[in-house]
Amino acid sequence: MTRVPVQVRDAVAGDAGALALLWAEMLTAHRSDGVEQPDVTTARAIARAADDPCARIVVAVTDGEVTGCVYLRIASVSPLAEQPVMHLSHLQVDTRRTRQGIGRALVDAAVAWAEQSGVEGIVAAPGANDREANRFLARLGLASVAVLRGATVVAVRSKLPTAPPVAARQSGRNGRMVGHVVAARRSQRRRRGEVVL
Repeated sequence: MTRVPVQVRDAVAGDAGALALLWAEMLTAHRSDGVEQPDVTTARAIARAADDPCARIVVAVTDGEVTGCVYLRIASVSPLAEQPVMHLSHLQVDTRRTRQGIGRALVDAAVAWAEQSGVEGIVAAPGANDREANRFLARLGLASVAVLRGATVVAVRSKLPTAPPVAARQSGRNGRMVGHVVAARRSQRRRRGEVVL
């Protein structure tokens, strides 16, 4: 396909609906209560990024329409690394506009901000099953350096031993042992026949 002129800029409140469409799959994965509207979630994300000097949501605009986006964040990648890196995630291009240079324009914006900020490295977190994004980033020179895994706290807790962790054994606000409270709640759930996590 032919390349089209792409304007890249920071996301504004009016982009919430377009971001909700671009991030629809990710929003569905993160919604647990089913109540909040996707554009409300993206509007809050835009506001948080605007208030954080180390974060940006950048959008690509072609023919007056938001056709791509990326979340950028400057932060440390390791407790051993003194220099921060540019974290690039939630890179998304409208499926009707692929292979038009939109993804490259977004990554170029990330590189430009990294250069302006004195950041020397870039790390990206594409979806594990997003073959196209992984190939695209590999073509740009980003090698695989780690595997990022995720789960809810409840899911991980269910796989750990039932003894409360050291942090939970410390005294709570009222001087009660948090571990005892957790154990008591589990016992109550067992008596009621609830699933104990």
